[in-house]
Amino acid sequence: MKRLIDYRNYHKRRIAIVENQINYSYGDLEESSNNIAFSLLGEKEDLHEMRVGLLLSPSFKFVSHLWGIWKAGGIAVPLNLSSAESELHHYIKDSKINLLITEHHRMKKLKEITQKYDLTLASIKDLGPIKVKKLPSVSPHRRAMIIYTSGTTNKPKGVVSTHANIQAQVLSLIEAWGWNQEDYIPLILPLHHIHGLINSLICPLWIGAKVEILGEFKVDKILNSISSKNYSVFTAVPTIYFSLIKTMEKMHREKLLGVTKKIKKMRLMMSGSSALAPEIHKKWTNITGQILLERYGMTEIGMALSNPLVGKRMPGYVGKPLPNIEVALLDDKENFVTKEDSPGEILCKGPQVFLEYWKKPEETKNSFYLGWFKTGDIAILHKDYYKILGRKSVDIIKSGGLKVSALEVEDFLLKHPKIQECSVVGIESNKWGEAIAAAIVTEKNEEVSIEELKSWGHKKISNYKLPKIIKVVESLPKNSLGKVNKPKLKEAFQ
Repeated sequence: MKRLIDYRNYHKRRIAIVENQINYSYGDLEESSNNIAFSLLGEKEDLHEMRVGLLLSPSFKFVSHLWGIWKAGGIAVPLNLSSAESELHHYIKDSKINLLITEHHRMKKLKEITQKYDLTLASIKDLGPIKVKKLPSVSPHRRAMIIYTSGTTNKPKGVVSTHANIQAQVLSLIEAWGWNQEDYIPLILPLHHIHGLINSLICPLWIGAKVEILGEFKVDKILNSISSKNYSVFTAVPTIYFSLIKTMEKMHREKLLGVTKKIKKMRLMMSGSSALAPEIHKKWTNITGQILLERYGMTEIGMALSNPLVGKRMPGYVGKPLPNIEVALLDDKENFVTKEDSPGEILCKGPQVFLEYWKKPEETKNSFYLGWFKTGDIAILHKDYYKILGRKSVDIIKSGGLKVSALEVEDFLLKHPKIQECSVVGIESNKWGEAIAAAIVTEKNEEVSIEELKSWGHKKISNYKLPKIIKVVESLPKNSLGKVNKPKLKEAFQ
């Protein structure tokens, strides 16, 4: 069987990862991941899809452990580092993680949680003895990974991908985006999300390219790195491009020229995970000379649509179907859309599409139509290019490249002692794609500030899910059944 990453295709001395000015070769990665696999196996011959949680910062260690889990036959469950305690409880309980691997400084905080669910907590420094043995033969159709996504309810669902699903996603992007061994990309995105994990990390490592891990995004840090390095590929969410533009517009001319000179030499710059405002697209081109490539994907399918590597890129559009994936539109009457400019829900079919929602057979079944996965996103086809119109459900907000469930935020807000009623919507924002906005009803119209919510709720919900806008209202617009009219509510924020 061909492994997910076949190191024999590359020279082991080639640099795979750069972290804190230290170079790690493909040989280092192979050796480290093998040793981790041996430690995980212990006396076992195969982990047989044991779930192993990873609560690790983006790093060489993260990659080694991810590879090691796969080599040992386990299922990797990458977790969000900024998760609130209640969210971690859900991920661990739902996936029934057997082992959680983290850095030493997180051990104390996690000990109480792991004891509650009777699972093993291990530091990356203490995985146990290494017993060299033959690694198991892992079928490409076995489960490889569970990534959690918000979905349309309060509780996130675990999206299960097989080794074959991941391989199909990667090979499609290598073909479409021209990945090659000479590529060099900075990694500035989180690794519990496919944009960072598949697009920024696994694609370049599959082909033998070089990844520099820069850690948490900081404007000055990435601009200095761009100025001093020779990156060939760059990918980010719209919020990052918004922040970069804001800083670059204030730069001294000489320093700006140094940055833009390096940017112009990049062969590919991409934006995704949420809609890129055409204004930001144009500003980036005006400042840097680069025309951003927009694409469309989601956890369940990887990437499905993309503007071309070579050819016309249309701002506000997400392009055409990627290699080896079929895309169609389905109207409200469950008829396939055959006319241009007619809206429909995006359907996808192909080897990239996920296996199942973890332990949710009914939800898995309902997410498909005649073998097509229903994305929940509405689009039109215009001159052979797809344009996303928005979510079929108004309760999914894409903010800063991450999906946020409005229902989850509402549930959180209603726990606040001052808030009697609330409704959450996404408001169009150049910076965030969509800014999370909350209309709240309080006793005697008491004000509730964003800072107050942060202080009160930092252990209850992740910071990125907190509202960016709060409006105190006397009442919420409702229909005769008591359901909030969210389109009308949005008008109150315009």
